[in-house]
Amino acid sequence: MRCSTIGFVSLAIITAAAPASDTTVVDFEDCAGTTCEGWSGPSGPGGATSIDPAGGNPARNMHTVFSNFFVGFRNSSNPQFVRDFSTLENFTLSVDLKAESISFAGTDVTRPWLVEIRDHDDPPPGYAWVSVWYLFSWVGEGEWTTWSVHVENPAAAELPEGWGGTGAEDPRTFEPGLPADRTFADVLAGADSIVFTTGQPGLVFGLTDFDLRIDNVTITVNQGTACPADLNGDGLVDAADMGAMLALWGAAGSAADLNDDGVVDAQDLGLLLVEWGPCA
Repeated sequence: MRCSTIGFVSLAIITAAAPASDTTVVDFEDCAGTTCEGWSGPSGPGGATSIDPAGGNPARNMHTVFSNFFVGFRNSSNPQFVRDFSTLENFTLSVDLKAESISFAGTDVTRPWLVEIRDHDDPPPGYAWVSVWYLFSWVGEGEWTTWSVHVENPAAAELPEGWGGTGAEDPRTFEPGLPADRTFADVLAGADSIVFTTGQPGLVFGLTDFDLRIDNVTITVNQGTACPADLNGDGLVDAADMGAMLALWGAAGSAADLNDDGVVDAQDLGLLLVEWGPCA
């Protein structure tokens, strides 16, 4: 009987540990004019951005024809894309891009294509923001391609592999980086805007002619569990959860390892007792 009970509890733990996913897609199908659900492109003397009814992936899309050193598609108002990312379990950003053409002085060229998350609050002197950014690839004229990046731990202090920062620069190499008092999680917590752009921090290009389309801008977030010590998912931290934790005492890789240190021990029990009672 005891073995059967423990086996049931372990199964409940695995099930409860699965985070709740939520996906938002901006496909431009219900938009017209120059903006859509907070997304906008460059406009001014160099050209214009519009929502085209055809030519997308598959139909409506955001289309910019613009001459500048770089171009970007920006959102600073949609709460699905501009939020405190650091509280999420993890998240994924993706966008479809088609470069009709990218040329410099009449010659086809490639340019960086990246996503940048910017915090505009209290930037260091000489900077408009502090940001973290991820380079998808260098792109040139081509067909529709989906570019995406997954952030496994938005609460991390260090920049994950493949990510860069801005707000400071190395005094020897002049490479951009985060200021000493800002972490990856700090920037994600204070995100004020998000940009898909051809402007890579630290690189400078000449005046370039861009003809770009984007479509299906997507964010998938995993909220995780709001009450980690509720191991059986009944909305209450009580003796049943304590029993589940004791059944996995010393085990690694389970939801009962509340502090993620690789083992279920007295520290995890202490965290469970702190959460004792109904989940908020």
